[in-house]
Amino acid sequence: MNISRPAVHPVEAPPLTDAAENRPRVRMKDIQGMSGTAGGLALRLCQFAFALAALAVMVSTSDFTSVTAFCYLVAAAILQSLWSLSLAILDIYALLVKRCLRNPRVVCLFAIGDWITSSLTFAAACACAGITVLIGNDMNLCAENHCPSFETATAMAFISWFAVSPSFFLNFWVLASR
Repeated sequence: MNISRPAVHPVEAPPLTDAAENRPRVRMKDIQGMSGTAGGLALRLCQFAFALAALAVMVSTSDFTSVTAFCYLVAAAILQSLWSLSLAILDIYALLVKRCLRNPRVVCLFAIGDWITSSLTFAAACACAGITVLIGNDMNLCAENHCPSFETATAMAFISWFAVSPSFFLNFWVLASR
């Protein structure tokens, strides 16, 4: 009769180390405004709301298609609102399941996406501001155009950019500090 007997293998004790030299790594606290926090969700919702407001105001005018800068603002606002909405949904999911969004690849994707969308939104807002000043102040054609609507859409785009900037800097900071 062949009966197997359990084999006991001794386990070596971990080497003694100086506690001051090899301290355990401590994770950085979640700073409000980072992805996966309530502050991050609030920033994403602000980005989405102001980009959507800029888009709605610009599209409500009948002659925005006649100026390329205004068409560029519409395209940038669409991209910004889609990006912000998708990340807001991801932040809601992270808050509901209490997960941290600190994976380096994910944070890199967030930082690059925020950088691209913020650059496009800022460039579109600056171009629209220049055209609006040209139409209103230099050519005095505000009576024939929708200058208040153009100015409102430009202001909403700038506010959306102001809301994207903290998200980008916080994601970039988390990426750089890992």
